[in-house]
Amino acid sequence: MRLLVLGGTAFAGRAVVEAALGRGWEVTVLNRARHAPVPGARTLVGDRTAPGGLDALEDGEWDAVVDTWSAAPRSVHEAARLLRGRARRYVYVSSCSVYTWAPPAGYAEDAPLVEGAEPDAEQTDYARDKRGGELAAVEAFGEADSVLVRAGLILGPYENVGRLPWWLTRTARGGPVLAPGPHELPLQYVDVRDLAEWVLGAVEQGLSGPFNLISPQGHATMGELLEACVRVTGGPAELRWTAPETVLDAGIEPWTQLPVWVPPGSDMHDALHSADVSRAVATGLTCRPVAETVADTWRWLQEIGGEAPLRPDRPQKGLDPEVEAKVLAAGAK
Repeated sequence: MRLLVLGGTAFAGRAVVEAALGRGWEVTVLNRARHAPVPGARTLVGDRTAPGGLDALEDGEWDAVVDTWSAAPRSVHEAARLLRGRARRYVYVSSCSVYTWAPPAGYAEDAPLVEGAEPDAEQTDYARDKRGGELAAVEAFGEADSVLVRAGLILGPYENVGRLPWWLTRTARGGPVLAPGPHELPLQYVDVRDLAEWVLGAVEQGLSGPFNLISPQGHATMGELLEACVRVTGGPAELRWTAPETVLDAGIEPWTQLPVWVPPGSDMHDALHSADVSRAVATGLTCRPVAETVADTWRWLQEIGGEAPLRPDRPQKGLDPEVEAKVLAAGAK
């Protein structure tokens, strides 16, 4: 297989490149050369936001294109139109954020979508940008030759958003850790490497259309995630399980200040941890144990010096130590 990855040096794109090379595919990447390339991939340099930024793609043919773009849909629109007729399939890594907020628990690919998205629009907001990217891919390649990967929470090595890396760094620091409950709160996420393998399988199978790509509901719990963090970091961390009401009453923001976690029974939990993924599972999605995701992410963090390279366009994740200590002290009284 001949694969073109637009990006290919960070997080999801890098995982796709590594997985494809592992299968013996011929891989070409186009990016701005801001990060070290994956050894074995052919690198083309271009900035798709600049005039002439796609010139390096004027020649060449591929079996599939994988595009992880998250900003102005216009960039997907221009790339897809340029590659139409020279690539057989366009895989766009989208997001479950394209559904009208807040989708109910168990929502599938036919749930209502955000309105106001356009395939050639400038950057607006994350949901409309991702939906616009979907529209751009389908407009250029048609429904039969485009794959829309509606990913949810993505974790694993190379994470540049800072969710799992923050929890690992926090447990490594040790001491009492505010662990938002309940312990058995079901989580839904996908290891970036499992996402990559499914994407390549989708290309091999000739799949098309939208797919919710996250683990099945309850693949792991909040307790299993944080306990795995404590084990792999080896620090003297003590998880202090705290009721959701206590966390919220303290003004702590779910998802951002306490990454991954959202309170049970809320619209946020239904939207972020309760999608129907039966279509992806039926077409080959398999998900590794949470302990493996946590251990491999910690190993990667240690290899790069302990600090994840975070994307500047995403809000900072994590809880201020003083706020954490105050909530824990109040709960101990």
